[in-house]
Amino acid sequence: MTSTPSIPPAGQQPDGAGRTTSWGAVPPSMPPAHPPTMGKRSRRKAWLTHGATAFVALILGAAIGGSGESGDTTASSARPEPAVTVTKTADAAAPEPAATVTQKVTVTPKPAKKPGPPITIDGDGQYLVGEDIKDGTYKTAGPQDDAFGLGCYWARLKNATGEFDAIIANDNITGQARVTVHKGEYFETKGCLKWEKVG
Repeated sequence: MTSTPSIPPAGQQPDGAGRTTSWGAVPPSMPPAHPPTMGKRSRRKAWLTHGATAFVALILGAAIGGSGESGDTTASSARPEPAVTVTKTADAAAPEPAATVTQKVTVTPKPAKKPGPPITIDGDGQYLVGEDIKDGTYKTAGPQDDAFGLGCYWARLKNATGEFDAIIANDNITGQARVTVHKGEYFETKGCLKWEKVG
């Protein structure tokens, strides 16, 4: 389908610039033209509006960012410090010296042992065995003075009565002799040298 161009009206009409066109009227398809000054003003106004908005946004962003940092600093300074526990080992206490206890001890010396009966017989007489002399075996070298030939006499006796039946044993010796006496007996010696216990 072919479209036929519209025919302009008979009379020519001037355009906006004062020139006449062959059409005589503005074609209906074109929008009315705006003056060129209006387009420049609206562009300038848009740039100013957008620039001002961007500048304000920049200032606000910087203020918010700066206040956030300062807020963090304040908040961090306001936060409580973490507690630090220091453990100190106590020095080991020096052991206390043991108490010195002084105790007075009285030592009673053992009583001196009573000297027992003598173990030697020096001289003539009668001796109770166990009291005057110790029991045991005695030895003599012989008679003290044998000028008269009497020798050395000794006797073991049951008692000290001097009677004949009190004699247990006796002898007259001219040389060395040994005699064993028992506790409770009497030992009699006459004219003899010293008797010494030998067993």
